Amino acid sequence: MSPSGKARWAVLVAVLALLFAPLAGTATAADRPTVELSKAQAGTGGSITVSGSGWRARALLMILVCGQAVPSRGVPGGTNSCANADGRAVTTDAKGHFSRKLPVAEPPVPCPCVVHVATVTGAKAEADAIFQVAGHAVEPLPADTGGGRLSVLTDTRLDGSGSLLTWFGAPPARTLVFTVGNVGTSDIRNPVFQVGTAHGVFAPQWEEQQWRGTIRPGGKARIELPVELTGGAHGEYTVSLKYGGKVLAEQPWGVGRPWGVTLFWILVCLVVPAALFRIGMAVVDRVRPRPAGGIRHRGLRLPELALRLPGFKPSTAAHAATPTSTLPWFTPDADPGAVGGRLSAPHDDSPTSPTTPTREGST
Repeated sequence: MSPSGKARWAVLVAVLALLFAPLAGTATAADRPTVELSKAQAGTGGSITVSGSGWRARALLMILVCGQAVPSRGVPGGTNSCANADGRAVTTDAKGHFSRKLPVAEPPVPCPCVVHVATVTGAKAEADAIFQVAGHAVEPLPADTGGGRLSVLTDTRLDGSGSLLTWFGAPPARTLVFTVGNVGTSDIRNPVFQVGTAHGVFAPQWEEQQWRGTIRPGGKARIELPVELTGGAHGEYTVSLKYGGKVLAEQPWGVGRPWGVTLFWILVCLVVPAALFRIGMAVVDRVRPRPAGGIRHRGLRLPELALRLPGFKPSTAAHAATPTSTLPWFTPDADPGAVGGRLSAPHDDSPTSPTTPTREGST
């Protein structure tokens, strides 16, 4: 190719680059979440309309007025520097747009202030817009004196699993694992992280945990921090990681229901009534009145029942089994009519006995 042809191609490439560069920048900006305000300043008691675009479709967002913050630095103090009680939630439409009225409230720290919008669940995304609360104190932002800064280099994950004790209501526990890098200019020694656990849309409960070690500028380290919930916890939880007042990462955690506790209460509801019933029957059997003489007749004996059945001929064994009751004063040994061992009714053997037959005409 001639030098003139190369020059023409170079000019053509440069022109195409100039034409498509704004389009690429527009596409990139369109993909980023944005926030717009109906008013840049308002007093306490009023309201503003907050709208945005470029967010994830059907995403749940939280809108807050925060102090000591600028869009370039975000919200260094986290939600602790925001008017959380007057925040509003909104869900984006299918195109990632939203619009919501927000009451103006004074944050707990001085301005400069921003309207902070962040996702509640799912992938983390946030955006800020400058806002001035009329009548609220304004102070300079604190200087960022720390030369070391941490950045999460890998996705966070929760290692570990449940056990039999967890199935019966023991506190679920996991280990939050992630890798951070020092993107600052000085060493970071024994950094203190804040690990928060949130149930559903509720605010997280933070707990400070210190990692022992030193991370040099440009270096990285693998961090493992224990995470534990309360006993019997179940449902959808979110584990958040914060360092230096800024949330670095969030990790969802689905905790199963402790069915062992449910099984235990079902068994209690079955066993306790049965035991009470048995105890009650034993008490009734002990305290109920007894028949006279202290003899308890539980029913007819089999031989007596056989003798009373019509048309039934009892066997000899049955007769032998049935004792014959005799009068105490009438026994074979004391029988007055027994002669020579013979049992008979008493009679008179004299010749004049009327029962003795006589021959007619005898003398």
